[in-house]
Amino acid sequence: MRLNRIKIVLHEQGKTSKDLAQELSKAQSTVSRWCTNDSQPSLETLYEIAVWLKVDIRELLVSTAS
Repeated sequence: MRLNRIKIVLHEQGKTSKDLAQELSKAQSTVSRWCTNDSQPSLETLYEIAVWLKVDIRELLVSTAS
């Protein structure tokens, strides 16, 4: 199930999962699992990602609205 849009937003901004891993001091494999939606970051981490990318946190989530 696709829950986040982290990979898409990173691509839109010309940034990589490696950049994000470095910024958050996380393993690259962890960030890779977020980008493939195999696992999800905590809300606190999602907030940190949004701040770093300078986007509203809602842009990192898949909408549930029809």
